[in-house]
Amino acid sequence: MAINLQKGQRQAINAPKFTIGLGWDVNSSSTGTSFDLDASIFVMGENKKILSDQHFVFYNNLVSPDGSVEHTGDNLTGEGGGDDEQIKIDLSKADSKVTEICVVVTIHDAEARRQNFGQVRNSYVRIFDPATNEVILKYELEEDFSIETAVEFGRIYKRGDEWKFEAVGVGMKGGLQDYLNKYN
Repeated sequence: MAINLQKGQRQAINAPKFTIGLGWDVNSSSTGTSFDLDASIFVMGENKKILSDQHFVFYNNLVSPDGSVEHTGDNLTGEGGGDDEQIKIDLSKADSKVTEICVVVTIHDAEARRQNFGQVRNSYVRIFDPATNEVILKYELEEDFSIETAVEFGRIYKRGDEWKFEAVGVGMKGGLQDYLNKYN
């Protein structure tokens, strides 16, 4: 049975292989421009910095060097039910230097399109077993991000030999660049 997390809650992840599903809906845009939300994954070491440029996984770099993180591709519209983008994780392949995997969703070209997460609703991150489709945990973001153009949905981190997920739900108004500055 799935565990529904609240912002700040943490939960152990006992399966080495799982899929991260990310979903959202957008309000009809008053800007007259369609929305394009993008998932980005930052694979980091103990210093909370990405291990290399190749450890920044997104629609133009779909797989981490060790093969532990694989982005399944960019969804340009976010239309329809279910997950809009998915990330496959295999912690058994993770380089020994990996201690954290952050999941960030950004609005592509948000400033030019005059868009922000206040125009996005029903956002969630879920972790599920790809073999059985059983949902392990889910976090529904309920905050109103009225000026933010990028939101860290959650992070997977290692404590000792155990991997955990934390429901983060924190946004930044400078888009993807804010997170690149933070984690690079």
